[in-house]
Amino acid sequence: MYQYLAKGSEFVDKRHLITLSWMVSALLSSLELNLNGWEPYVTSRAQQSQSYQRRWSRFLGNGRVVIETVYVPLVRAAIGSWQTRQVYVAMDSTVLWNRYCLVFLAVICCGRAVPLMWVGLEQASASVAFEHYQPLLERAVTALAGFKRVVLLADRGFANQEIVRWLEKSPWHWRIRVPSDTRIYINSKGGFGFEVRQLYPQKGHVKLYHQVQVWEEARFQCNLALASMRGAKDSWAIITDEPPTLDTFWEYGFRFCIEELFLDSKSGVFDWEGSRVRNVPSLERLYFVVAIAVLFATLQGMAVRAAMLALTGRPDKFRNCLENPPLRTQNPL
Repeated sequence: MYQYLAKGSEFVDKRHLITLSWMVSALLSSLELNLNGWEPYVTSRAQQSQSYQRRWSRFLGNGRVVIETVYVPLVRAAIGSWQTRQVYVAMDSTVLWNRYCLVFLAVICCGRAVPLMWVGLEQASASVAFEHYQPLLERAVTALAGFKRVVLLADRGFANQEIVRWLEKSPWHWRIRVPSDTRIYINSKGGFGFEVRQLYPQKGHVKLYHQVQVWEEARFQCNLALASMRGAKDSWAIITDEPPTLDTFWEYGFRFCIEELFLDSKSGVFDWEGSRVRNVPSLERLYFVVAIAVLFATLQGMAVRAAMLALTGRPDKFRNCLENPPLRTQNPL
């Protein structure tokens, strides 16, 4: 783990690299964010458990450890090796103990969400004002500047005028699901508008609208894709900057991979909520350890899969997986 982290990342102090390597290795071995339980997985001259615990605590509270400086180069290197024509970035938020909210950006590949950047807030609600995550988006644009095509996927909680205004000026494309009471104006000259729920198609059908206006106050011009899927509780209403097609729903479906990432981070694998960390900066650095573990495990899994497909004479199948991450269902409708 030390060699992997030392390759492409920048550390102010070599001791930070050593400590982080221990923490990631201990997490992958124990599969839990219990700092007290990591001692058996660390090789050190320390004789007392308190020595390890103090080291973990100092790392989590160390402002000299700049997460993005260390972590983003690792993600960029991974994405570069995937050789994808486009990058899908899912955005979502999750809440811990009804006290802390963390907003995430994650890269989607082969049906998995790999953390890219995140920011923590001390609030109980998963709904976050745009001003709190705008800096996150701007840093992500800089981090992914080398990729020709980036598509942002966001759920209803992020459907607001501010983010659309920002996206219109950014180099990214976007697919955002909007609430059913969102006001839509089909006639470009204005006139009477409709709530999205009034336009939903019958089950198993779609409706595609070009150049509609969204929100009464802003009148943003975009495209609208509506679908009512069999077996789904709610219909989908997705606004996008590009001409809507059936692929619009397929692409938006990649966003659900980030929900599986949250499940793995919390009750599914690492038990994030079982940690005793209770302040925003330390929570962000604690997830830093999780993110590296997820990235490393994902790369290992992808390498194994690519090797197996190469042995069976189907290397193109792996390349297709990189370009079109698989979903649970082959037909979104």
